[in-house]
Parts: sequence; C-alpha cells; structure tokens
Amino acid sequence: MRLFRAEEAETVTDTPNTPSDSHHYAGYVMDAENAAEMARLMLQDRLLNQAMGGLLAERSDLERIYQVLDIACGPGGWLLDLTTQYPYMHGVGIDISQLMIDYANNLAKTQTCSNVQFRVMDATKPLDFPDSHFDLINGRIFTGFLSTHQWPPLLQECARITTPGGILRLTEAEWAFTNSAALDTLANFTRLGIYQGGHSFSPHGRTIGTANMLRFLMKNAGYEDIACQAHVVDFSAGTELHESNAQNMLVIYKQLQPFFIQMHLASQEELDNLHAQMEADLQADDFSGIDFFLTVWGRKPR
Repeated sequence: MRLFRAEEAETVTDTPNTPSDSHHYAGYVMDAENAAEMARLMLQDRLLNQAMGGLLAERSDLERIYQVLDIACGPGGWLLDLTTQYPYMHGVGIDISQLMIDYANNLAKTQTCSNVQFRVMDATKPLDFPDSHFDLINGRIFTGFLSTHQWPPLLQECARITTPGGILRLTEAEWAFTNSAALDTLANFTRLGIYQGGHSFSPHGRTIGTANMLRFLMKNAGYEDIACQAHVVDFSAGTELHESNAQNMLVIYKQLQPFFIQMHLASQEELDNLHAQMEADLQADDFSGIDFFLTVWGRKPR
C-alpha cells in the first residue's frame, strides 16, 4: 500500500464523498524517499504476487504483450520479475520517488535486465509517453496517492497511451479484517484518514471504497470487456504468510503514526499503546486475519 504524504496538504471543498472540512493530500504519508518504506514495498510485492497466483495469473494471451508500463512501481519488483520471466517483453516503470527509481535501475543492472527501465514520473500529471504505446499497463494500490478526482484524468492518460486492443490492469484492496482490537482500531484510523483526505470513494469512511469503483472508472475511461478476479490473503497464525504480513503491518502502522496525529485521530501515547498491543496480538496463537484484493482489467477498443 502506497499512502499520501501528510506534509503536502491543501484544502479542497468540492471532492465527492468528502467532508467539507477535509483536506486533499498530494504525495505520500509514508515518505517516498524512505529506505524502510522501500523495503516494505519489496515485501509487499512478494506478498501480492503470491496471493494473486503469479505476476499475470489471469492472462493467457501474453504472446501479444510486448510493451509494459508499471505505474507507481516502487522499487520495481513486479516489473523486474515480469521482464525476467518473459524476456521478449520491454518494461518501463515509473514512480515519483528518486530513491525507488535509483534502486530499481541499479537492481536491473545487477540482474543484467536490459529490457527494462525505470523513470521518475508523477502519475498525477500527464504521462510522458506517446499515444498507443503500451500493450499492458499495470497498477497496484493507487488509493493512497490518488484523490477521488485524480482517478479519471489518470485513467484517461492510460487510455491514451494504451495500444488498441491493449490492457489496463488495476488492483486495489480492502484489508485488515482481524480479531485484534488494536489492529482493527489502527485499520479504521487508516480508512477514516483516507476518507478525510479525499482519497476514498466510501460514503462514510468505514471502508477504503476503491476496489468496487474500478469497473466504473475503467468503463468511463473507454475500456471494454472489463473483468475481475478476487484474491484473499490469509495471514492468520500458523499460515505461510503470517510472519511476513505481520512484519508488513508493524512497519506500515509505525510509519502512519505522524499522519494519524496530524489528522487528529489519536495521540502519540495512544498510538504507541495500540502498536504494542497489535504486536502482541499478531503473535498470539489464536490470531486470525485476512486481506482482500480485487484485480480488474479492461481492453482498449480496437
């Protein structure tokens, strides 16, 4: 999950489904130029790839995919794995973080991946690519850095640079359904903060509210033959994904603390207590937890 940075704020009064006194936040709450966030995103890539059954598990027509764009690629894990597995593909990854892009390019050199490149680019602005260029555009967890009114312009840009017959593929989440009261409270802070920040399509802030909107957003951008596939990550105690997902939770909610404080959701003392209790709950023998991810894809008309 990539989330917006709290120090970059401006008041917005006309965002749908957002309280009138809310703020629109650009960038990321968890500093995009942060090594800990980079390590967390690398772990998240591995978790998502496993949960989704592979890099492009829902596709069987990969022989027609040559040019691939990964938006908000972070340290480049998904794209590097894809272009290694399918060396005939040429991949481009973009991210707003110079740190992430430098790391991804260095990793590509280390792995001698000559068919991939990474560029610093802001996905909330016009994309610096020619029309009808990419056969596949991939994006995972945009909710954090896209406000509700920024989704349509980005998907219009995607439609512009997708080849006729090409695919846009997006994945969004509803997460942290557990039996931990502390983790449930922190997850609710995240949902409410995203809602107050104008990044949630939820009418009330009790859900993230983006996954269910993907079909509508893609259709409005001009894509057709839209389909979806749901994935569940079970990170209950004793499961294969428990330890790695638990570590992801511990890091993400530590990094979100300044955001929660700025949004007046809790004090530092309250957050420290919740984090300590969450850590204990995650290691309990009876801990149970699941995350939901929805992948939606559509085809640009020929």
